[in-house]
Amino acid sequence: MILFGFFAGWALQAAFGISPAPVYVPTSGPTPAPFVSSRESSASFLDMSDDELLRHVENDPSSLGSLSIGTPASAVIFNCVTLPADPRWEIIPQAESWATSETVMAIQTVVAKVHEAFSETPPIMIGDISNSDGGRLKHHASHQAGRDVDFGFYYKAGRCPWFVPGTAATLDLPRNWALVRAIVTCTDVETIFLDSGIQKLLYGYARSIGEDKDWLNRVFRFPKGSPSAIICYARGHRSHYHVRFYSPVAQELGRRVYPMLIQANKIKPPVFTVPHVVRNGETLGHIAQRYGTSARAIQQANGLATTQIRAGRSYRIPLRGVAAPSMKPLVVPARRGRLADGAVARPGTVFKAGECVDSRRVRVPSNLTVTPGNREIVFR
Repeated sequence: MILFGFFAGWALQAAFGISPAPVYVPTSGPTPAPFVSSRESSASFLDMSDDELLRHVENDPSSLGSLSIGTPASAVIFNCVTLPADPRWEIIPQAESWATSETVMAIQTVVAKVHEAFSETPPIMIGDISNSDGGRLKHHASHQAGRDVDFGFYYKAGRCPWFVPGTAATLDLPRNWALVRAIVTCTDVETIFLDSGIQKLLYGYARSIGEDKDWLNRVFRFPKGSPSAIICYARGHRSHYHVRFYSPVAQELGRRVYPMLIQANKIKPPVFTVPHVVRNGETLGHIAQRYGTSARAIQQANGLATTQIRAGRSYRIPLRGVAAPSMKPLVVPARRGRLADGAVARPGTVFKAGECVDSRRVRVPSNLTVTPGNREIVFR
């Protein structure tokens, strides 16, 4: 949902006397070609019977579009796409930028929102997403399902090298908050992993421009937000956002057709993994025997150079030819919008015609302004 979106500056000015963000004015230069997604056509497959889906799997599996099968830490991708070149972002060298088409659409949506709000925004750095077929990605515990994206920060100095830690002195907080706000309100996001210090800076900025505290506590786990809040702490994320999007069509369709793809020999039986926390006295050989695999396979799945393992640490154990994990039907939670269905707009809030204001995608039919004489508008 698009909410107040990036007309929030004007809404905040009217309601709280806060100056709005600079107006985005399109600059000269080439307009990037739009990414053409098969999401809508793929979504129609969800209404098909299993027999109909099997015929597509056997005759034209590419028609199914992107499929994400498994969990972020153990998954395969089918019919994935690569993040296209775009002047609004820069893909870091050697990054693996394969994704579901829905993930690519989410990236385009949120980056576009920043550029709509702020002119002359430098390109954002984008790191790893996934390998072309999913599976283990070096230096990452997840990034296997085409749904995890590493975004760099926006800095006051403009473009900065990848992996530069953010600070109060260096971060461009208005642009960073515009990005995070767009991720939360305009996409189906599962989690944003971020250092607590960066959360503190963003939270403080959001409060300073009048964002609602109760809403922020549903977005941030800092300082005492909801345990189900989207933005949570993860060590090593002081230099970038690790954003995990849902891909509702790719995940649900993948869940349904995975057995058919195996049956039709369209994909090899993949190696999925399960987590195992090492107990005192356990060796790699003990664990391998327990799960019917080999010590070497466990080493490869975890990037281990030796057979040494640590008690209390979790390792991925490969299981060849088993059913994909988490094969229950996907339920995507409602987006964390500022205005839920039936919510009351604050006096002074201005909505654009056609603007989406709630999780049920109820749209304002025309320009509406809440004035002191008309103190509230309730959207039913």
